[in-house]
Amino acid sequence: MRRPRRDFVWIPTFALLVAFAVPWPLWGVERVVAGLPVWIWWHVAWLVLCAILFSRFARSGAWERGMGLRPEADDDRNAGPAAGGDRP
Repeated sequence: MRRPRRDFVWIPTFALLVAFAVPWPLWGVERVVAGLPVWIWWHVAWLVLCAILFSRFARSGAWERGMGLRPEADDDRNAGPAAGGDRP
């Protein structure tokens, strides 16, 4: 199975998301913004960023190609679900 090069962009992207999921740049910072510590805002922003990137990841079809579910995803992205994919 051949994977498009853009699928490999997701590997460092998720590595960065995992690496910065813990607010280690803010360790020792006790600043409070809007009544909450800054590290809480870091987590909120990080979750929003993760949600956006996961949405883009899911829409790109990289997961399906990686799992071998829809190798033709590049050609007919709007063709609907894979055969038997959503059926119980």
